[in-house]
Amino acid sequence: MARRDPAEMPSQRVITSGLARFGVWGTTLLASWMLALLVLQVLFGRQLERIQTLQLGRDLALNVRLTELTLERYPPALISELTGLELLVSQQPSRPTKETQGMAQRRQELQQVLCSRLTHCPELRPAPNRSGTPEVWIELFSPLEPVWLRTPLPMARAWPPQPMLLLLALVSAVVITGVLYLLLDVARPLRKLEDAVSRVGEDNDRDPIPEQGAPEVRRISRRFNAMVRRLAEAQRERVTMLAGIAHDLRAPLTRLQFRLSMPELNADERTRCQSDLDALERITGQFLLYAGGGEREEYVVCPLDQWLAETVAGQPSNQLQLQLSSISARIRPIALGRAVSNLVDNAFSYGTTPVVVRLRKTGSEVAIEVWDQGQGIPSSDWERALQPFQRLDSARGRQGHCGLGLAIVNHVVRTHEGKINFRQGNGDPGRFGVIINLPRG
Repeated sequence: MARRDPAEMPSQRVITSGLARFGVWGTTLLASWMLALLVLQVLFGRQLERIQTLQLGRDLALNVRLTELTLERYPPALISELTGLELLVSQQPSRPTKETQGMAQRRQELQQVLCSRLTHCPELRPAPNRSGTPEVWIELFSPLEPVWLRTPLPMARAWPPQPMLLLLALVSAVVITGVLYLLLDVARPLRKLEDAVSRVGEDNDRDPIPEQGAPEVRRISRRFNAMVRRLAEAQRERVTMLAGIAHDLRAPLTRLQFRLSMPELNADERTRCQSDLDALERITGQFLLYAGGGEREEYVVCPLDQWLAETVAGQPSNQLQLQLSSISARIRPIALGRAVSNLVDNAFSYGTTPVVVRLRKTGSEVAIEVWDQGQGIPSSDWERALQPFQRLDSARGRQGHCGLGLAIVNHVVRTHEGKINFRQGNGDPGRFGVIINLPRG
């Protein structure tokens, strides 16, 4: 048994999918055409009947007038033989056994047209149906004997429809199908894609968006899903790398702790080792915080004043001032607590006490502010301070930091759809502040 080339299978699926879509939209076009034709028949069928009746009345008025002029000099039989018109000399022409309401109405409308175009108003009577088309007798003005002219009375056709209606219905069907195509195969998949693009960065492990819609939209969706997969892989590699670095640092930390426990070290060496140990502990903690990120933590609604008081409870109370308003908001408490703790630690480490933590409303946002009385960061370095692994040694250089503190804060604030700002104050409540603005919702 011959094996099928795997490379041919995607192309065959594409062809099959294309044929199926062509069949669906072809059926939609046909159904739209029939629906538009039905609607146009209902809306404009009566108007077309009137137009046909008016045109027929104009032609018949000319024939009636010429025939009446000819009857003044020639007999009806000769006129009928020469012109092909069917003339009948009779007081009472034959009638059909039954006349429908539509035929009667059409006959009356034709009589009104003839009366408006002739000097006299001729009488119209129904004639027996011989060829499937309704016919009428038209009374001619003859000075010698009563003469009737027999003529067909075309009715509006239900099927096949008028060519004009067919063309209008086809144009309407193309427009309707095009609008449906844009709404279902272009606009709706693009809205899903737009929604997915707006959430890029929040959670890269979500399910890929379905590849639906027009071929161009499917290609864009396919490439977007590939991009999200690459971002997720990069995120996992970053977490793995940082976690590995933190894990590798644990081994020398353990050895340092063991050596510090040995009695051979003097006081100076023990102090230096303890300082190195604290620095490594701080670096390891920052790596772990930056690797964690807090994206998987659920949002909860909590009172921010109580949450902030608990978050900074471990700081010296005589060097920390709290100015908290009673506000509730929806946050990730653990991740945001780490960010605020980083800011407070930085204020104590690099600023001048007292440190002020303030919570207040600013319109539709909540502002969490951490102020100290130091010189702070120069405004030219504010943007660089938020980047990872950026140590501003000239302003805040201190051992045991790897430049991730403010990067962690910025990352957590962005996951809360907020923003972080720096501000130079005039001493009330501090000289340098870092402000976190969060939406209350």
